[in-house]
Amino acid sequence: MPNWRSVKSDHDQATDAHTWKQDYLGQPDIDLLLAAAKKGRHGVRDHLLILMMFRHGLRVSEAIGLRRRDVDLEQSRIWITRLKNGLSVEQPVAGEELRAIKRWLARREDALPWLFVSERKQPLSRQAVNYIVGTAGTRAGLERVHPHMLRHSCGFALANKGRDLRVIQDYLGHRDPRHTAHYTRTAAHRFNDLW
Repeated sequence: MPNWRSVKSDHDQATDAHTWKQDYLGQPDIDLLLAAAKKGRHGVRDHLLILMMFRHGLRVSEAIGLRRRDVDLEQSRIWITRLKNGLSVEQPVAGEELRAIKRWLARREDALPWLFVSERKQPLSRQAVNYIVGTAGTRAGLERVHPHMLRHSCGFALANKGRDLRVIQDYLGHRDPRHTAHYTRTAAHRFNDLW
């Protein structure tokens, strides 16, 4: 007879694996990563790339797909085109992020349509983004940092701020709430004031 207590669904196993292996960065580590990105050869671009990937929970392909026309500086908004059948939405940009976008665009002398370009005037490749994020992580003294950690970091940061599951789901473009639920399950604020 099977021990039903040890049998877990695929979803429970995935959630438990996610919980045990921390694949996101807390705000202090995000701050270190952003500061380290500024110190690179292309610091203005790399800082903005990492900041936007974190703030908007962008996948690599979504970040490299951003176009200048997606950014509305007058309204302080950005159009995020989600992939993997995700919900595309307009999101606000403000403060440090808005200033970083303006700094980056002011340095650009080209009329290329992409928001993020390489020094060869091409859109950044997936490999370039992996390198940028990994190098900034190493420079910051963090263990193996990869781009998808920034998406997870966004979800956990929003959950820890007490944001509603449905809002986080729409913000990250998830169609299925199960993809968002693990952020709120482990949010530290849920356990405040229990005693």
